[in-house]
Amino acid sequence: MADMLKVKAIAKGVDQTPRKVGIVAALVRNRTVADALVILEHVPRRAATPVKKVIESAQANAVNNHGLDSKSLVITTINVTTGPRMRRYKPASRGRALPFEKKSSHILVEVSGTEKPKKKPVAKKADEKKEEKK
Repeated sequence: MADMLKVKAIAKGVDQTPRKVGIVAALVRNRTVADALVILEHVPRRAATPVKKVIESAQANAVNNHGLDSKSLVITTINVTTGPRMRRYKPASRGRALPFEKKSSHILVEVSGTEKPKKKPVAKKADEKKEEKK
């Protein structure tokens, strides 16, 4: 495959723990985009939805912005990293407050594929040009 371009999409601040999102991301690593989307539709985990959205966004970026062929797209990298954590407190017995953190994650997807072949403009014949002028 000549001319492999990499296109990426990022989702920041997904309100799920990176550990749970990473399990879903591991299911689709190094697969074609079409296969990954089918797999994620049938995964019964809540983390499948944001991962699917990021992959669809990367696919749209590749096709619309960079002119890649949608059938040749392959997920080259998919990373899940920790995002900001919100510190909260939960009331406990005897007037105490127990701390906990609401974790979030960032999802990075890189997609690579080949460019679509450029269409050549159709040359108009001299007869058609005369008809257009009339």
